[in-house]
Amino acid sequence: MLELGLKIFLSYIIGSLNGALLIGKLVGAVDIRTQGSGNAGGTNALRTQGKLFALFVILVDIGKGAVPVLFLPSMIIFGVGHDPDVSRTWLTYACGAAAIFGHCFPVWFDFSGGKGAATYLGVLATASPATVLPAALVWMGMLLLSGYVGLATVIAVLFVPVLLVVTDVDQQLDLILFTVSAALFILYTHRGNLRKLFIGTASRDIGFSLWVKLTRQA
Repeated sequence: MLELGLKIFLSYIIGSLNGALLIGKLVGAVDIRTQGSGNAGGTNALRTQGKLFALFVILVDIGKGAVPVLFLPSMIIFGVGHDPDVSRTWLTYACGAAAIFGHCFPVWFDFSGGKGAATYLGVLATASPATVLPAALVWMGMLLLSGYVGLATVIAVLFVPVLLVVTDVDQQLDLILFTVSAALFILYTHRGNLRKLFIGTASRDIGFSLWVKLTRQA
């Protein structure tokens, strides 16, 4: 159990390295938690700092989801070794979950981070790369339909376990359980976005909305 606890802890620490806040410090003490929505994630970075800043933020946040999943489960830590009672599969998902949690509640930044979507993408791209393209297409389609990044993200992450159930339940039960848990967590972190949508106070993230065009024509 020492290996499990240590690697989960290391994954959380890696996840806590928030991309928006790190890039903000590098470019001149920009703290996006004081701007826009106050969230230290890629969407708020795009809204307040522009495309290039947001691109670097997203790359960092994706990377810190991929790194723990890719390296930690098989890594031999001196003095710890591999615990034969710990499933490598479950250790992989546990490391991914810890990185996502660390992104949302980073110890380095007063437990105030992003909403987990980019870090989840990094985990998914490493643990189940075949699901990334379909999920990305759903995300893009929902974004163009609605104009809201948050709504597109929630729909995309909810789509992933549905896709896995439809394709091959028996062979991917562990992955399905992980993606369901991750989807519910990201749904929770986006609760503010969904509340604004529900009461009609949300601002669109892109100028184009297919839904608006269709309703106007109707």
